[in-house]
Amino acid sequence: MSREIKLTKEGFERLHKQLELERQRLVEATIILQEQMEDSDDYDGSGLEDAKREKMSIEQRIDELEDTLARAKVLEGAESTKAIGFGSVIQLKEEKSGKELEVQLVSGAEASVPGGSIRKVSDDSPLGQKLFGRKKNEVFVVEGAKGQLKYKVLDIRA
Repeated sequence: MSREIKLTKEGFERLHKQLELERQRLVEATIILQEQMEDSDDYDGSGLEDAKREKMSIEQRIDELEDTLARAKVLEGAESTKAIGFGSVIQLKEEKSGKELEVQLVSGAEASVPGGSIRKVSDDSPLGQKLFGRKKNEVFVVEGAKGQLKYKVLDIRA
């Protein structure tokens, strides 16, 4: 059985736009491949092979996006503003530097698609895993590539 993928409404729309862009790229890649095949005297030319690889890469990305969208469960908003869950927008403060950042907790599929005004954090990233269920004013530590980072939850929005 396929696993459901939780997406925000904004993320679902961004994935749809990405799918349309990839479909346009596929049309262009197909035309280039056809031209390469017609112009190539020898079918082992590097241009032809590059065009084939590019087309295959785009087709694979389209398959991934279609699969993600088919399994998507669109969340209308965060489940609560009392505790962090999917779709929550969180205001954090990194304790050591005092730097504040705003992030939204989303699925890995949604975090991988560029766009939107708020930084997306995947639920399976180290920070994302630590965010789940946290409440306002809670302090927690995340192990990162640069060592331990200590954060405080300043605010939670839906």
